[in-house]
Amino acid sequence: MSNGSLSLPTSANGAKPPFTRPTANFHPSVWGDRFLSYVPTSAESDSHIQQAKLLKEDVRKSLVSPIDHNNFSFKLNFIDSVQRLGVSYHFEHEIDTLLCQIYNISTKDNNIIAHSDHLYHTALLFRLLRQHGYRISSGIFCKFLDQTGKFKESLADDIQGMLSLYEAAGLRCHGEDMLEEAHKFSFEQLTKFITIQLSCSHTTRVQHSLKQSLRRGLPRLEATYYMSFYEEDPSHDEKLLTFAKLDFNMLQELHLKEVSSLTKWWTKDLNVLTNLPFTRDRIVECCFWILGVYFEPQYSRWITTKGTALGSIIDDLYDAYGTIEELELFTSAIERWDICCMIDLPKYMQLCYKGILDIYEEIETEMKKQEKVYLMKYAKKEMKRLVQAHMAEARWCYTNHIPTMEEYMEVRGISSGYPFLMTLSFLGMEDTTEEVLIWATNEPVIIAASTAIARIMDDIVGDEFEQQREHVVSSIYCYMKQHKVSRKCAIEELQKLVENAWKDINDACLAPTQVPMTFLIRAVNFARVIDVLYKDEDNYTNAGGIMKDHIESLLVKKMSL
Repeated sequence: MSNGSLSLPTSANGAKPPFTRPTANFHPSVWGDRFLSYVPTSAESDSHIQQAKLLKEDVRKSLVSPIDHNNFSFKLNFIDSVQRLGVSYHFEHEIDTLLCQIYNISTKDNNIIAHSDHLYHTALLFRLLRQHGYRISSGIFCKFLDQTGKFKESLADDIQGMLSLYEAAGLRCHGEDMLEEAHKFSFEQLTKFITIQLSCSHTTRVQHSLKQSLRRGLPRLEATYYMSFYEEDPSHDEKLLTFAKLDFNMLQELHLKEVSSLTKWWTKDLNVLTNLPFTRDRIVECCFWILGVYFEPQYSRWITTKGTALGSIIDDLYDAYGTIEELELFTSAIERWDICCMIDLPKYMQLCYKGILDIYEEIETEMKKQEKVYLMKYAKKEMKRLVQAHMAEARWCYTNHIPTMEEYMEVRGISSGYPFLMTLSFLGMEDTTEEVLIWATNEPVIIAASTAIARIMDDIVGDEFEQQREHVVSSIYCYMKQHKVSRKCAIEELQKLVENAWKDINDACLAPTQVPMTFLIRAVNFARVIDVLYKDEDNYTNAGGIMKDHIESLLVKKMSL
């Protein structure tokens, strides 16, 4: 990484030019003190827990029952529903075993599936296996092509098949022309469908899928949508649906307890509104972000959520408040990592600096309990890289430097916070090893791809707002200048880079993988958060729109039983 060591310009008499703080006009929290206190709900919780246990066993029995030709399609649909309803984390072993059996039954040589002439089931089988890392050939779809190599027009009337094909194409990798064609064809047919069949029962589901693709959606959020679709399906499994609703509500209680604790830390311990009024007041949004990364009960979300909140403060400190001299002092203090450095910092930076050291001490205490304190060096390394990248940006801005796209992505990818946050997220997983963190901190393809998605999508929707004040140039301007193209052309080319990054992610998740899937899926989920929140605008900074709706879906609304 560039260390950003650009000399600072001075006037003829040696004086530095005047500096005006590039303050931003961030709106206040839309939540107030709503999540500050937590009061457990439902006097029926004990009965619900017992009911959920019984239903869970029923679901497990359906998964482990013998598979044969007669129930093959049922098994595929059941696995899909278990996953989409957000309860597959209860049955990982059973699903892995069942998919292995399905793979063995369905494949010939070279991972070519030989099963069904039915498009819906063929695409579903392909997607389920790819989602679990099986390197299935896209040649499975050859049987649905006409003599010209295009998908048969007669398929267009099969809306369920089109939707299944569209979802399968979301797992395409580089060079898979057939899946590119599948994506284009199914997208066109589904778009036509919703403009004609406005009253069809499938319309709402198709509209949702076109707005938010399954592969790039957040599992917990997608479960809330799927429950309503699934409930309307006459063939739905009532026990599975009830179990999913109970599980959602019980997990929501856990999440609310966590959000309340984190809100107290933010508002009372850090007292951000008083001590750091220049920063975005977004602790609830940070909690949602990390629920997108992992919602399951076995993970310690507080580590990554506090890291996300810290990253947001640091971003605003460098981007929207600190002077260049103050930022140099803060960067040096982080590099030295010593409480004694506080004395050299202005008051507002002292509060931020102490907050960082305190949180890292808290994380270290947790790592000691797990006898993994040696992992802390990786977390510190990423924090140092984060502030060094922010400092490089500040110097670019101060000297009006316009980097090349390569230089830009190297530095601003790190300052996006994603490499830092992905490393922290692994500390919240008890099965993390040092080998995993060595892998994570050496720029593996999947983390680089997720980071690129974050950086570019943020730039595309946030550039105009950020350029209203003194701010480092965006990837859009860097691309325009380097390639001498229009803004519109630059955005189109950057969007292609996002699509390529998703193909990198999909390929990195196919066997053999460098680390277990449980770690890879964190990088996938980090990219998914960006796809959900940064399609049309920066819904983190502007948190009153769809971000508010999403948070209400996960933390306010209960599933009716």
